[in-house]
Amino acid sequence: MAKADQDQPQALLPHEEPLPPRVDLWVAVVFFALGVAIVSVAAQMPMFREQQGEIYNWPGLVPTVHGTIVALLSAWLAVRSIGRGALKPGAQGMPVRREGYSNARLAMAAGLCLVFTAGLIGRLPFWLAAALFVTGFITLFEWRREAAPGANLRRLAIATLIGVGTGVAVVLVFERLFLVRLP
Repeated sequence: MAKADQDQPQALLPHEEPLPPRVDLWVAVVFFALGVAIVSVAAQMPMFREQQGEIYNWPGLVPTVHGTIVALLSAWLAVRSIGRGALKPGAQGMPVRREGYSNARLAMAAGLCLVFTAGLIGRLPFWLAAALFVTGFITLFEWRREAAPGANLRRLAIATLIGVGTGVAVVLVFERLFLVRLP
C-alpha cells in the first residue's frame, strides 16, 4: 500500500459514524437509570445467608453484576460525551435519518424475542426452543434476497448447526454446571 493511501482516512460506513454527543449523553442517562434499577431489584432478592447457601447461590448475583456493568459503562459513555461537547450550547441533538439503520430490523428482533419468551418457552423443551430461536434469528438477519439459492441454503444450514449447538450447550451448561433447572 502506498504511503499516500495510508495517510487518507478511511470512509466510515453509515452505522460506524459516531452519534452526536448529546444523543450519547441521553443514551447514557437512560442506561445508567436501567443499571441502577437492575441492581436495586437484585438487592431485594433473598440473600444467600437467608437460604443457608454460598454466595454463588444468591439469585441476585448475576443481575447485580450485569446492572453494575451497565451503570459503569453508561457513566463512561456520559463522561466521553461530555468531553465531546454534549453540554455545550448549540450541541447537536438527534440526527436526521441516517442510512444503514432500520426500525424494521429492530422490530423483527423484538418480535423474535417475544415469540421465544411467550411462544416457545414452556411449550417445547428448552434446548429446542433455544435452537429454534437462534436458528430463526440468524436466518432472518443473514438471508439475502439477491443471493444465489445455494448461498442461502448454506446460510440456513450454518444457522441450524449454530442453533442446535447453542440449544444443547445452554442446557448442558446451566443444568450440569450451574445446576439450574430450565423450563
